[in-house]
Amino acid sequence: MQQSDKNKSHFGKDKIMKAVRQHEFGGSEVLIYEDAPVPELNKGEVRVKVKAIGLNPPDWYLRDGYKMLPPEWQPKVPFPIILGTDISGVIESVADDVKEFSAGDEVYSMVRFPSYGPSQAYAEYVNVPVSELALKPAGIDHIHAAGAPMSLLTAWQFMIEVGHDEQNPLQPNKHIPVPLEGKTVLINGAGGGVGHFAVQIAKWKGARVIAVASGRQEELVRELGADEFIDYTKTNADEILKDIDLVIDAVGGPKTGRFLKTLKPGGSLFPIFPLGFSDRDEAERLGVNVSATQVRSNGKQLSELATLLDQGIIRVVIDSTFPLSEARQSHERAARGHIQGKIVLTVDQ
Repeated sequence: MQQSDKNKSHFGKDKIMKAVRQHEFGGSEVLIYEDAPVPELNKGEVRVKVKAIGLNPPDWYLRDGYKMLPPEWQPKVPFPIILGTDISGVIESVADDVKEFSAGDEVYSMVRFPSYGPSQAYAEYVNVPVSELALKPAGIDHIHAAGAPMSLLTAWQFMIEVGHDEQNPLQPNKHIPVPLEGKTVLINGAGGGVGHFAVQIAKWKGARVIAVASGRQEELVRELGADEFIDYTKTNADEILKDIDLVIDAVGGPKTGRFLKTLKPGGSLFPIFPLGFSDRDEAERLGVNVSATQVRSNGKQLSELATLLDQGIIRVVIDSTFPLSEARQSHERAARGHIQGKIVLTVDQ
């Protein structure tokens, strides 16, 4: 069947859009709101007119040049680059070979992650491979939809279904989620992007959830399903808890090993950010499993999650919104910390 004209792009090769680009690595000051060419549509892609963009830690890691990585892992990118992966919007056009979606469809996606550069979400238009795309949950708006993809896929791929076979180079074993029903699950960083989804998934799957966050987030995380709450500004959770089945450390990093002693033999520690963990010998001595995975784009999983979002089983909590032109200020908000949920950029077109 011949594709209708409404599905075809009205853009020429020289069409210009507004985007946030950077021409060098650095702090938030390198983010420049400026004109950029609309990307040319390739086979297997749709072009999305972006309505909202979700921010994630890899945005500022890439902005800085991934300084925390060993030099051989640091990205070499062709400047200028456009940051960002998470978008929600409306399909403007589809490539000739695309049959799954049509112009006018409302969609959301985590675009081309992990990769350095080609995601290009901080823009008015983004091209998305159809394998990474899903219809937006009808029951939520674009701002909330854009806040979901990376953080929710991360929690899902760590806790429920990995959804890919790519090996984490930081560990020899394949990451395998553990059953949650009837288990006691500790979630550190429970008020943040990944953490607030992890609380909801664990509770939905029948776990007893202990949440660790700042005191001002207690009301939120209890609303999301936490059975117990620990204010980390007053109490060190690792010093008072024992016999935990699973720790989801949404903060991660070099200090994640402190949670090993909270686990029962056979328990598991899943650091969302595993870089810097150096206590594998201690984990082996205690008989606990430490494992992580790398979140990857997955349109099929986003379609499954859309049902949970649409039904209100999983909520997206929004910390703050900024217009695309204020991307620099949004990164400054992220740098101040104590984020509750997600920061989202909005696009007026």
